[in-house]
Amino acid sequence: MRHASFCFLLCLPAPALAQAPAAGPDTLRRQQLGEVVVTATRTARSLTDVPIPVTVVSQQQIRAMGALRLGDVLREQTGLTTVNNHGQGIQLQGLNPEYTLILVDGEPLIGRTAGTLELARIAVGNIERVEVVKGPASALWGSEALAGVVNIITRKPEPGTSGTLRLRYGSNRTADLGGSFGAQGTALGLTAFVNRYSSAGYTLSGTPAADGPTVAPFSSYTAQTRLSYRLGAQTGLSLSGRYFTEGQASQLTVTGETGTPAAVRYQSRQQDYNLSPVLTHRFSDRLFATARFYHSGYRTREDYAYQADGRPYDRAYFHQYYTRPELQLDWQRRPGHVLTTGAGYILESVAATRYDARKRQRAGYLFGQYDWTPTARLNLVFGARFDGHSQYAGQLSPKLSARYQLRPWLAVRGSAGRGYRAPDFRQLYLNFANPVVGYSVFGTGQVRAKVAQLAAQGQLATDPGTGVPVVYEAVLAQASSLRAESSLAYNLGLQLDPTDRLQVTVNGFRNDLRNLIETAAVALKSNGQSVYSYRNVTRAYTQGAEADARYRLLPGLTLSGGYQLLFARDKAAEKRLAAGEVYRKDPQTQETQRVQLRDYGGLYNRSRHSFNLKAFYENQPKGWSASARGVYRGRYGFGDVNGNALLDADNEYVAGYWLLNLAAAKTLRRRLTLQAGVDNLLDYTNPLYISSLPGRQYYASLQVALGKLR
Repeated sequence: MRHASFCFLLCLPAPALAQAPAAGPDTLRRQQLGEVVVTATRTARSLTDVPIPVTVVSQQQIRAMGALRLGDVLREQTGLTTVNNHGQGIQLQGLNPEYTLILVDGEPLIGRTAGTLELARIAVGNIERVEVVKGPASALWGSEALAGVVNIITRKPEPGTSGTLRLRYGSNRTADLGGSFGAQGTALGLTAFVNRYSSAGYTLSGTPAADGPTVAPFSSYTAQTRLSYRLGAQTGLSLSGRYFTEGQASQLTVTGETGTPAAVRYQSRQQDYNLSPVLTHRFSDRLFATARFYHSGYRTREDYAYQADGRPYDRAYFHQYYTRPELQLDWQRRPGHVLTTGAGYILESVAATRYDARKRQRAGYLFGQYDWTPTARLNLVFGARFDGHSQYAGQLSPKLSARYQLRPWLAVRGSAGRGYRAPDFRQLYLNFANPVVGYSVFGTGQVRAKVAQLAAQGQLATDPGTGVPVVYEAVLAQASSLRAESSLAYNLGLQLDPTDRLQVTVNGFRNDLRNLIETAAVALKSNGQSVYSYRNVTRAYTQGAEADARYRLLPGLTLSGGYQLLFARDKAAEKRLAAGEVYRKDPQTQETQRVQLRDYGGLYNRSRHSFNLKAFYENQPKGWSASARGVYRGRYGFGDVNGNALLDADNEYVAGYWLLNLAAAKTLRRRLTLQAGVDNLLDYTNPLYISSLPGRQYYASLQVALGKLR
C-alpha cells in the first residue's frame, strides 16, 4: 500500500460548556490564548491552562499552508518528525509511529502496517483543528498512547447553511477535489465532506526501476458526515461516519518460474470505515454523561499477476475490525473540583493471509481523573486507567500533572506518568514461512506449538552429540510470555507570555522505555535458517528539550519558530560501550579499534537537532494571505555498515536537509479564494533513503464559498 465524529458542544461536560468562548472569525490574528482543547484531559480546557504539553494547529493555519493530508500538517510542527516505515508515520519525542495514538474526534483509527498508520489516509479539508498531546496519555486513552496522542477534530454544524467547493492541481498530475456542506437548525444539524485525491506517482531515479516507480499512480476517495439532533433541553444525539478507499496499480519485474525476468502487474485496494453514535445527557449543572459506541473496519487486498498471461503470481489480504462501547461521566463537585470517570469494552479481530485463522482480542477498561484547582495559581490533575486484556497481563497507567502560575506572565507545568503499548496481532499470531530464503516467523501465541510441530516433521537441525533438536529454550520461554511495552515519562516546562505579542514555551522530557519488543531466533532449522519470534528485551530512553516561540511582529504578520534537541539510546548498548566491549574497523587502515561511548549516535532514524521557522501573513480587509515555512531535519542514522550493530560511523547517517514551502492566496468578494504555492522549493531529494520527497512541487487551487458567510 502507499508508503467518527460527534457534535463537539453536545459532548462537553457541563462546566466546560459555560467556559467555551463564543464563536468568532477564525483568522491568523486570533491568538492561541482563547483556544479550547479536549484531548489532554477529555474535558474542555483553555490551551494555556493545560498542565501538559499540547500543540494546536488551527483550520486557518492548515489552509494557509495549502496542506492536503495530515502528514503535510504534522511534519511542520516542533517535536514531530514524519518517518517512512511501511508508510508515512509520525515520530513523537523520539518514539516511533507505533507509540502514538491517532484519533478522529476522539475515536481511534485502525489499520497499521508494522506499527505505522499511513497519514496520507486522512484528508484535511474538513478539519477544525489538530490537537497533539506530547508525553504518555495511556491514563486516559490506553494502548498506543505511550508517546502521545494526535486528535483530529472535524468541523461541527454551524447555524444556517453553508458549504465550500475546492479544486487543486499540481505537479505529478496531483489533483484534489473536495466539497463540504453544513447546516444547523433549531434542533437538527448536519455536516458532510467528500474528497477525491489522485496522483500519477513519481520515480525518483529518473527512469522506472525494475521494482516499479517510487510511488505508483493512485486515487483515493473520502466521505465523512455527522448528524446531530437535540432531543431535549438536556439531551443530544449525534451519528457520524467516515469511509475511505484507495486504489493503486503499477508494474514491476520479478524472477519468473523459469529463472528469467518476468513482468508482473500489481494492484492494491485499501478501505477503512467507521460509524459512531453518541448520546449525551446533562443530569444537572454539575453532572454530565456521554455514551459512545464506535465500530471501525479496515481491509486491504494486493494482487500480483504475470503481465503476459494474467496468471496469479501472489495474493495477500488483511481484514481488521474494532468495536468499542464506552460510558463517561463528568461531575463537578464544586468549583475547582471536576471528576471524570469512564468504562468501556474493546473487541478486536483480524483475518489475514499470514494468520492461521481469524484471531480475536478482548479488553475491558476503567479510567478516572480528578482535576483540582486548590488556589487560583495551582492546578493539579490526577488520573489512572486499568486495562484488562485477554492476551496479556493487565495494565495500570497512572499520571500526575500540575501547573503553577508563578507570575502573571510565567507559569511552570510538569507531569509524570506511565504509558504502555500492547503487543499487536502480528507479534501475537503471525504464521509466516519465507519460501525463498527458508526462515519462519511465528507470533508468541503459537510459537511453542509451531516449534514442536517443526521438530516432529524433522525440519529442525539437531545437536550432533545428542540428536536433540536445536531449540533455544531460554529465548523460547521469553517469547511465550510476551508483555506489553511500557514507559515511565516525565515532562517539565515553562510558559512565558512577557507581552501580548510574544508567547514562548519550553519543555524538557524523558521517556524510560521498558520491555521493548524485538525479534529473536528461537530455533535453528535444518536448512541453516532460523525460526523467529518476539520477546521483551530492549530497554531504552529518549530525552531532550523543545522550545517554541511566537511573535506578532505587525498587525497580520506572525513569526514563529521551534527547536528540538533529542537523545535516544539503547541502555544495553551504552553498557557495552562503557565496558569496552564494542569494536569496529577503521575504514582507511582496516585496523580494529575500540568504539568509545562518545561515538555512539543512539537509536536509528532519530535526529539530534530539528527546528522550524515560519511566517504567516494575513490582510483580511484586502483578502490577502501568505506563508513561508522552513523545516530542518538534522542528520540521522539509517543502519549498521561496519558490522557492530551500532550507530557509530559517519557513513551510517543520512545527511540533514531543509524543506522550504511557500504559499499565497487572494480572496475575492469573500467567496472566491485563489491560492498558489510551491512545496520543497529547494528541490531536495534522496532516492535511496527518503522515498516520500518527490522534489519541487508546484500547485494552484480554487475555493468557492457557498451559502451563508460568517
